[in-house]
Order: sequence, then structure tokens, then C-alpha cells
Amino acid sequence: MEILVDADACPNPVKQVLFRSAVRLKITTTLYANHTLTIPKSPFVKFVQVPGGFDVVDHKIVELVKPGDLVITADIPLASGVIEKHAHALNPRGEMYTKENIQQRLTIRNYMEDLRSQGERTGGPAPLHPRDIQSFANALDSFLAKNHK
Repeated sequence: MEILVDADACPNPVKQVLFRSAVRLKITTTLYANHTLTIPKSPFVKFVQVPGGFDVVDHKIVELVKPGDLVITADIPLASGVIEKHAHALNPRGEMYTKENIQQRLTIRNYMEDLRSQGERTGGPAPLHPRDIQSFANALDSFLAKNHK
């Protein structure tokens, strides 16, 4: 099992949790972004820079993810693609995307996108709170305890 991170919009506190887990549990964790990132020196933490462009990072992750891998993303279409490949997706606020909830998340996302395209102001997600980081860390630890050997 590997961890793949949609790092373009992944909050730094979440990355720090991932770095600590990767080193502690010796899990290969690869961050994908279209801009340069600073990562710790560790054989377990890697960075892949992809060309800029719409959804290039998402397409790369879906191309590379294997069944059983874990993808960290807030991007719902990416999470859907990951689930279709029998992998797991966890958002930076600690919510696991599943076969049971992904369709509802896609429907809501598409509805909000339609509203925005019609000029409606829908606002963005709430700012990341320390409790969100704790929820993410707890969900990650729980997932790894069950799935990492």
C-alpha cells in the first residue's frame, strides 16, 4: 500500500501529519503537484511535479493508483476515480470517501458548480480548523491500523 497525495491544495498541517506517518510506519507517500514543494528528506516521502493544466494532477493519480492504495484529496471527482480503481480516498478534514457516499458527494458538487456557473455566489469551504487536522490524523491512523501491514 502507498499513499498518494493531491498536494496542490493539500493544507500544510495535513502534509505534516502525512510526513510523520510515512516515516513512522515506513509507508511510501508521494505528493503530486504542478508546482515545486518542499518535502522532508526521507526514503518514504517523495514528490512528483506534473505539468500545469486542468486536472493534470488528478489524471496522474488515477493513472498510478493501485487497489488498496490511499489517496488524500478534497477533489470529489478524483476521489470517485480512485474508488472506481478499488483504492481508498480520504479528504484533508478526515472524511473517508466510499462507494456508499461518493455519488451523493458528486451530485452536490455538480449542483453547486451549476449554481456558480449561473452567477450564484455559493462561498467556499470553511477555513481549516485544528479540529479538522485532528479528525484527519485520527482517520489516517485508523485507516493505517486496519490496512497497513
